Amino acid sequence: MPKGLGRDLATRAIAWKLQESVRGGLPPAVQRELGRLAQQLRANGELDIARDARLKPGTKLVREWHGKFYHVLVLEEGFEFEDRQYRSLTPIAREITGAAWSGPRFFGLKVNGDVRT
Repeated sequence: MPKGLGRDLATRAIAWKLQESVRGGLPPAVQRELGRLAQQLRANGELDIARDARLKPGTKLVREWHGKFYHVLVLEEGFEFEDRQYRSLTPIAREITGAAWSGPRFFGLKVNGDVRT
């Protein structure tokens, strides 16, 4: 066992390699993003994880509000809610709540200013 590599970490590494050989490795897009993050970390010691956080068209956002579930479909350009199209999530959140909400925050995509991916 390599020096400094604990039993738990070694076990996880072996399990990953076995799983990788059976199911294949990470998709190329994930490998590229991990490479970009590693390069960024080496260059300036920081990570910009949320840089390109985007929702894919076809994704459905679901939010429960006062006992009712609301569904929003992500489109190529904007969102669809109750058979109407919107440019952003904020007017949808406002329509649901009747108050001035940040759309991304209301749908759980932002927490304390950080974008969730």
